[in-house]
Amino acid sequence: MKLEFGLGTSTQVVEVPEKNLIGVLRAKPAPAIPSEEEEVRRALREPIGAPLLREIVHPGEKIAIVTSDVTRPMPTRKVMPALLDELYAAGVKAEDITLVFALGSHRKQTDEERERLAGERAWKEIRCVDSDPDDCVHLGTTSVGTPVDITRVVAEADRRICLGNVEYHYFAGYSGGAKAIMPGCSTRAAIQSNHSMMVRDEAAAGNLATNPVRHDIEEAAALCGIDYILNVVLGEHKEILRAAAGDVTKAHRELCAFLDQIYLNKLPKGADIVLVSQGGAPKDLNLYQTQKALDNARHAVRQGGIIILIGSCREGLGERVFEQWMTTSPSPEAMIERIGRDFQLGGHKAAAIAITLQKAKIFLVSELEDDFVRSIFLTPMPSAQEALDEAFRELGEDASVLAMPFGGSTLPRVGE
Repeated sequence: MKLEFGLGTSTQVVEVPEKNLIGVLRAKPAPAIPSEEEEVRRALREPIGAPLLREIVHPGEKIAIVTSDVTRPMPTRKVMPALLDELYAAGVKAEDITLVFALGSHRKQTDEERERLAGERAWKEIRCVDSDPDDCVHLGTTSVGTPVDITRVVAEADRRICLGNVEYHYFAGYSGGAKAIMPGCSTRAAIQSNHSMMVRDEAAAGNLATNPVRHDIEEAAALCGIDYILNVVLGEHKEILRAAAGDVTKAHRELCAFLDQIYLNKLPKGADIVLVSQGGAPKDLNLYQTQKALDNARHAVRQGGIIILIGSCREGLGERVFEQWMTTSPSPEAMIERIGRDFQLGGHKAAAIAITLQKAKIFLVSELEDDFVRSIFLTPMPSAQEALDEAFRELGEDASVLAMPFGGSTLPRVGE
């Protein structure tokens, strides 16, 4: 069977023998919706665990709407018209509304990027700003010691409304919900404290019940207070499949359950070989982003297997600390040992790759130089087909193969 995997703006075609292929993980069909705009308006008409938004906000109140920055696929421009209509219906004035892009530990954005994210109407009608980690209000400390320092424009608002897209997150369980506040509007020190728990086994994609990172996120957000969320689940082409509004936890959990219906794939056992990509540009621009697909593939491969990671990485590794860890560590084991005593943002992704290397060999099909790929403990391959051929040589002609063309979105779960 011929399979296609995105690599930058091109594709890699791989011929996989039918007898070896045990599955192609893709999104399951989602229920049809009239339109993306109507789905957002429906969510606002049918809030979960909360009254209508227009019954919560009042004229004269300062409203902070927190949304994702340029590194995330949240379609802010698509949801803002319906949200603004709802706020205006409650008597809120445009001059009292601020759209805040939650940067977390990411760089500041340009005006052009903010305008593109906000959409024409919101950009013209309300104030649109980036969060500022250097101007925060201290609101307390969580039970595990994470400082709750929230960007001032959000902390001092009368009402906080959080936007976000819900997808799997490799150590917070799922994105969305309270993540807009922590780490979205927090300081680097707060983010490091929270993310340091990523090394625990319970800090895994798809886990909410016992996930220490997610629990800390929601405890921090409760100290700040979130009045409402408007979250979405996106399809493989970034279209809105489902929206939910209302209570920060109840609405979020409903979308997590919907996400599982579409993107969770249960497998009887791990595969010998996993072919995986992020789906191409822009999600495979660097290894820092491509790692998301790699981490999901880790759940699908058997111990001692091979992961064939397909991603352009034409801009290199993509983050300064991540690059420093990957290029100066003497071994993968050294990165895992280091993250336990010296947690650093950026280093956490290097450690995640090292954890995957403890389970499987990683073949990388990319635009990076071969010698450089070897220096970061991965095995370079000129094409996905040649990588698969080599994997068969190493593991045998009967080796099982699992394909994940959109690896960052689909989550395998083995043995259930």
